[in-house]
Amino acid sequence: MTTAPTVTAEARLHLSESPYGPSPLALRAAEAALRPTALYPDPGRAVPAAAMAAHHGVAEDQIAVANGSDELVLLTALALGDRSRPGVTTAGTFPGYRICLTAAGRGCEEIPLDGTRADAPALAAAMDRAGIVYLCHPHNPTGAVLDRAGFDLLVERAAVTGTPLVVDEAYLDFAPPGTPRLRDYLGSGAPLLSLRTFSKAHGLAALRIGYAVGSRDLVAALHAVQGTMPFSVNTVAQAAAVASLADEAHLAHVTRENARRRDWFRGELERRGRHALPSATNFVAVAVSDPAAAERRLAEEHGLLVRDAGRFGLTGYLRVSLGPVADLARFLDAVDTIDPTGPAR
Repeated sequence: MTTAPTVTAEARLHLSESPYGPSPLALRAAEAALRPTALYPDPGRAVPAAAMAAHHGVAEDQIAVANGSDELVLLTALALGDRSRPGVTTAGTFPGYRICLTAAGRGCEEIPLDGTRADAPALAAAMDRAGIVYLCHPHNPTGAVLDRAGFDLLVERAAVTGTPLVVDEAYLDFAPPGTPRLRDYLGSGAPLLSLRTFSKAHGLAALRIGYAVGSRDLVAALHAVQGTMPFSVNTVAQAAAVASLADEAHLAHVTRENARRRDWFRGELERRGRHALPSATNFVAVAVSDPAAAERRLAEEHGLLVRDAGRFGLTGYLRVSLGPVADLARFLDAVDTIDPTGPAR
């Protein structure tokens, strides 16, 4: 009679959660905001909107605060661009864009990646036939970024066609200085919208708060459709986000330590002869022979939760969050056990 393998404490390396936790200031603000729980939250999200506008140096009417960037993906699919035309995004990326476009009845065209990053010329060309374009940048799940020329091309084409360009910048806080960001292009006159979240670098995933910053007309359209769910951002989340945004030292610590951990982890993979994709995020795509089987065995036999990137349409890789060093060390040993030779190169 065989016995089930002994599994140690579960390690969450599958959702890009922050191992550093939230800012202490954010926790204190959240605790204080729990007291008036009998009262509805501010439906206008005025205080966080003002803080986010000041942080980015834009007007408050260029900010829309929502229940995580997931809600913003849905709102943009419902409200922005020519709804008679399909939305466009890249293949092999976060499936929420396709899911929301399909639910909104718009349909979705997926443009193949150029290797591991978005194909900027192909996306730009697709704007002629698109009602809206979504770009995940840095890319999830490869971790890749575009160069400045590619970003310039997309913004220029959005200006010519009038097609809204929605850039999901959930992982931008982890990217190195000089990485193109949508904020730099807001004065271009193109229809642009950046989606930001407090779930990743800020460590507020459980509170569900994100925001959009961009062109006034696009933000106004989001505000209009938000009227269907005016209280979607709770009081605790609003207070914590404002405090977290003000704690620049905590965010700097998180991004600095994440970069060190990313370098260490990729170095360990290389030392063991394992291939991984370059990353500008808080996760690394690690090549394995059978990602679906590896995801299952790592969970069942080793208590390690990772993500088969095939769920996103990227075959041959596991997406591994840069969690605690001890958990990453467990992963390195475990993946060598279940996939000793690695994929054919």
